[in-house]
Amino acid sequence: MISLHSQLSNIYRGKKVFLTGHTGFKGSWLAEWLLQLGAEVHGYALEPATTSALFHQLDLASRLHHQAGDIRNASLLRESILSFYPDFVFHLAAQPLVRYSYQEPLETYETNVMGTLHVLEALRELQKNSSHRIAAVMVTTDKCYENKEDQTAYHEDHPLGGHDPYSSSKAMAEIGTAAYRRSYFSNTSSNFSAVHVATARAGNVIGGGDWADDRIIPDAIRALEKKEPILVRNPSSVRPWQHVLEPLCGYLMLGAQLMQDRELAGAFNFGPDPKENYSVSNVVTEVLLHWPGSWKDVSDPIAPHEAKHLNLSIKKAIELLGWRPVWDFKKTIAQTIEWYRLHHEDPKTARVLTQEQIFSYEEAAGIALKTEIS
Repeated sequence: MISLHSQLSNIYRGKKVFLTGHTGFKGSWLAEWLLQLGAEVHGYALEPATTSALFHQLDLASRLHHQAGDIRNASLLRESILSFYPDFVFHLAAQPLVRYSYQEPLETYETNVMGTLHVLEALRELQKNSSHRIAAVMVTTDKCYENKEDQTAYHEDHPLGGHDPYSSSKAMAEIGTAAYRRSYFSNTSSNFSAVHVATARAGNVIGGGDWADDRIIPDAIRALEKKEPILVRNPSSVRPWQHVLEPLCGYLMLGAQLMQDRELAGAFNFGPDPKENYSVSNVVTEVLLHWPGSWKDVSDPIAPHEAKHLNLSIKKAIELLGWRPVWDFKKTIAQTIEWYRLHHEDPKTARVLTQEQIFSYEEAAGIALKTEIS
């Protein structure tokens, strides 16, 4: 079997990839992977929100086309996309934090809804004067579903919703994308669409290089570095935890096959095996096996609502894309904490650690693309 790296590099090498959100945690990992595959990457995003940022640690500004820009700025974004003339678009830029969305709901909706529509509108204009085929993957979240917080494994046809501004903004982005896909990016008797658009809904993503506030892994690392207890807000909450490379692999496989097969233009879940869902307390306990310390329950009964339980069905991605989870829960935590521990010992190793984990993941994957790519 041809290796995953060879399959993906055959597709992305020399291709132009427009990546929004490249300064964020997931975006930095995806940018690094695309560079390893030989793609020409144009990144469009705000400057990193944290002083410590994987974007800087990987020195991405000097290795790709780095453009500081806000996706709420429709004219600047339009100009960037039209002038770059991409083969692939991965839209990751977002306001990604649930608790922050309670504080700044308008910013959250403007960024996550209108920002997404600005990308789609630029693609609509790009299509008007071109038959150049473009595959666009619009990244939302697993929290876009109307979550009843039971044992249901939500699949792509379940109703969308969202209790908080963040979750509902992502559901709105999904609805807007679906409307653009049906209205402007589908073949009809009078229209040929050169743009193929899909959405990707990923579970709770962890991995080295995440320094955001109000996320369990970076919060845990900050506490461990200070030799303080890890403060845990929601120890019993259950999530579909996965290493950052899992959904990114899904995005890359989806983009590659979407380019050739319009039937893949739709929504896809990317998460762990449903049996691999664990509570926050399970995560912290596993973390402490690799970096000794302690944790403390700081649950607050009057805190803003955060979902207690969430499951995803990943059957569609397995059957239609050939994608599947590679690293189980224990491996995911081990790889994540190894990155942080080695980085703690020598911060200059961030780029090497990231590249080595991408290589290790590719070697372990053994995944075959379902669609023949030419």
